[in-house]
Amino acid sequence: MTELAKSFEPAAIEARWAPLWEQSGVYAPSLDPAKPSFCIQLPPPNVTGTLHMGHAFNQTIMDALTRYHRMGGFNTLWVPGTDHAGIATQIVVERQLQEQGVSRHDLGREAFTAKVWDWKAQSGATITRQMRRMGDSVSWDREYFTMDPQLSQTVTETFVRLYEEGLIYRGKRLVSWDPVLKSAVSDLEVESEEEDGFLWHIRYPLADGSGSLVVATTRPETMLGDTAVMVHPEDERYTGFIGKQVKLPITGRLVPVIADAYVDKAFGTGVVKVTPAHDTNDYQVGLRHNLEMLTIFTLDAKVWDGAPEAYRGLDRFVARKQIVAQLDAEGLLVETKKHRLPVPRCARTGQVIEPMLTDQWFVAMTKPGAGGKSIAQQAIDVVASGEVQFVPEQWVNTYNQWMKNIQDWCISRQLWWGHQIPAWYGDGGELFVARDEDSARAQATAAGYTGPLQRDPDVLDTWYSSALVPFSTLGWPAQTIEQDLFLPSSVLVTGHDIIFFWVARMIMMTKHFTGKVPFRHVYIHGLVLDAQGKKMSKSEGNVLDPVDLIDGIALAPLLDKRTTGLRKPETAPKVRKATEKEFPEGIPAYGADALRFTFAAMATLGRTVNFDTKRCEGYRNFCNKLWNATRFVLMHCEGQDCGLKEHTKAECQPGGPAHGYMRFSAADKWISSELQRVEAAVAEGFASYRLDNVANGIYQFVWDAYCDWYLEIAKVQIQNGDAAQQRATRRTLIRTLETVLRLLHPVAPFVTAELWDTVAVVAGRKAAGSADTIASAPYPQAQLDKIDPASDAWMERLKTVVAASRSLRSEMGLSPAERVPMLVRGHSADDAAFIDAAGPLLQALAKLSGVRRIDDEAVFAAESASSPVVVQAGLRLALQVQVDVAAERARLGKEITRLAGEVAKAEAKLGNESFVARAPATVVAQERERIAGFSQTLLRLKEQLARLPVAEPGHQPS
Repeated sequence: MTELAKSFEPAAIEARWAPLWEQSGVYAPSLDPAKPSFCIQLPPPNVTGTLHMGHAFNQTIMDALTRYHRMGGFNTLWVPGTDHAGIATQIVVERQLQEQGVSRHDLGREAFTAKVWDWKAQSGATITRQMRRMGDSVSWDREYFTMDPQLSQTVTETFVRLYEEGLIYRGKRLVSWDPVLKSAVSDLEVESEEEDGFLWHIRYPLADGSGSLVVATTRPETMLGDTAVMVHPEDERYTGFIGKQVKLPITGRLVPVIADAYVDKAFGTGVVKVTPAHDTNDYQVGLRHNLEMLTIFTLDAKVWDGAPEAYRGLDRFVARKQIVAQLDAEGLLVETKKHRLPVPRCARTGQVIEPMLTDQWFVAMTKPGAGGKSIAQQAIDVVASGEVQFVPEQWVNTYNQWMKNIQDWCISRQLWWGHQIPAWYGDGGELFVARDEDSARAQATAAGYTGPLQRDPDVLDTWYSSALVPFSTLGWPAQTIEQDLFLPSSVLVTGHDIIFFWVARMIMMTKHFTGKVPFRHVYIHGLVLDAQGKKMSKSEGNVLDPVDLIDGIALAPLLDKRTTGLRKPETAPKVRKATEKEFPEGIPAYGADALRFTFAAMATLGRTVNFDTKRCEGYRNFCNKLWNATRFVLMHCEGQDCGLKEHTKAECQPGGPAHGYMRFSAADKWISSELQRVEAAVAEGFASYRLDNVANGIYQFVWDAYCDWYLEIAKVQIQNGDAAQQRATRRTLIRTLETVLRLLHPVAPFVTAELWDTVAVVAGRKAAGSADTIASAPYPQAQLDKIDPASDAWMERLKTVVAASRSLRSEMGLSPAERVPMLVRGHSADDAAFIDAAGPLLQALAKLSGVRRIDDEAVFAAESASSPVVVQAGLRLALQVQVDVAAERARLGKEITRLAGEVAKAEAKLGNESFVARAPATVVAQERERIAGFSQTLLRLKEQLARLPVAEPGHQPS
């Protein structure tokens, strides 16, 4: 017999199977036009990143879907890749250079980018190694990097085409600016959190000397760039000031008082300053009122040379302090109040973002293209028509809200790492956009310009190249079979935070360039929070590393027998401190299967997922239970006749050579019926992206139906049955287990692969010595016509009787080791047949010494006189136990008195009209249920007491 380890130990199993699958080529997609296709794009993680809980959750869902469709016979492609992460990667390499006392400017652009490529080769694959630890079955041979030559070619091609169509332009607009990076940043890289600040009330004198207006501001330093003062048009306090001018403190410039409904009359004084070049909302006001856009900061956020001399070159926050001091000295500072306000910071550098008016490249979102519709409108239409569907559907509202209020997309970044913009300038500002420098030179010559060309130093927003991956990774602009088979892809699995930044942009770009949608479905999963529903963050001390949960981790100096052999900390100190707070004695090694099972079971359609490590422990126990069940099945089936020989119908007829070869019991047929039901439920779960239903359905079948019921029944059938029943039991055992392993494989790939490798041979599904693995085995399909209602009813009756028997044992205080006979009274020939067939099972499952069927009522009454009797499933049941009659009468009397008191209390409550009128309906209903339950038990105990003989003085128990 194959010797399985006594318990499930995931580390060795994962180390064996992960490389074996990858090397075997099983993850590579078939390219058969006759097959249905399934494709999924991995949201490309940053090349600088490491696996976090959100990644692990997202990838569990994607891998389950991928393995499911691969086993279903689909052309299956899961496209892996990493994003070059322009800002994050440049910061990482610049910091390394700083430690050596070198800046990127010392190296120059070419040498610096070479350094970045070196870093990428050495350290840029951390997250893909971690993905392998999760068991992600991506097509690794198709792994891309968004700076790869093929993808870079696509980036250039799309840029040039959009420019030629008039949908890309260069212009001066307000953007979010990081003064340390000296670059525009995406709104996604800006995080706003409330911080302590101040609200300053500043007096702006009227130019005509007739008075003043008091302005409320949180950024007094920007007053150097004020070009208006603004009030609400319906604010009666200030209607007489509209159209006048005020003298701007410190500078002395005159600026107008304007009216705009943007002003919140209740904020501060109801008067605000307008700095169009340094505030997003003021910028829109400036456009509406044709105000001057006055930039007052340099690109590193220092005051520009046009300011009063005392402020030139000062950092913006230093200038703030001096301006407030000068205002106070001049008597213009009316009041300073503490104030909580949102402060936008760059997520990469932590610097406070400065809205800045700069020359940037933009994609026109609402300008009609060649087909008459804008890029944005095409993306709105495909969702409205159902070509792209969101799951859950309510996310369509979020998508539409963003799309219908869309602004032109700033795609340029002032970095060195990334796709350099394919544009060249002449000495006089001439602009030539081309696929390469030779083409730009040809354009210049045709235009009559023969001078030198200088390439635009900016690079493209990382999200630009990411928006192209649905088709750039499939070979576009060339025509490929991959595009025919896998575009549109089947589903995009992602979080709601990038619906606009990535999902919408993929829809826009893919539809515009290919005429197709990028994917059919967008499955939006929840945000992973901790067990208490808090966001995971280093400051909260609740960050978990998924790989720590897989491998376990020993926290020195707490190495002992519970943690010895586990790996030592590798992740960042702050994360390690958070882990130590959560697990002071170290993290147990749960294994990848338990972690994946936990994520799958939590994958509801909700907005959040509260991750609790106790669930990991529970699913590791499940894996161990499955392991032990397999050991049991192999012990009884390997090397035995499991009834696997196939016979014709004629051979099975009476008189045929196979007649009576196997005889399936009601329990055999029942477990097969349950298997068909769970197969159908799993198929529905995958179709509706309800991985929680998939995981929970399989869990309940394996733990409850198969292990807790059928395995116990199978023991009895193999021990007591004849050869035909033993064959049928073994066949049912091994075939059900083999099917369950395939059913579970997409959720828990490693343990199922290890077990299936042996079980499939015994079950006749795989030849001994074959290299076949479960990863390419066919996925089970429900055959609902095989469900046997009669066997279901038989098993339900057995379960009811077993439950009643166990309840009687508990009521009579019997220990688990104490075995007594059960008396059963039926009323029909069917009852008698059931009792005879179920007797051996009932004896084993209820821990009885035997089961006696009694057909005569008088005999049953006499023999059960001193025992409780219950009626369940149409049968009267009693445990034949010797009791102390006097003690039992006393016990029953005491319990009857207690229950009568409970009934009286509940009836008194319901008899109180005031209680019934004021109490919630659920409370009233609960009291009525209590009366019904107590009364039923009371009646049974009174009947039991009446049947007991009267104990005589000195009488011994009988």
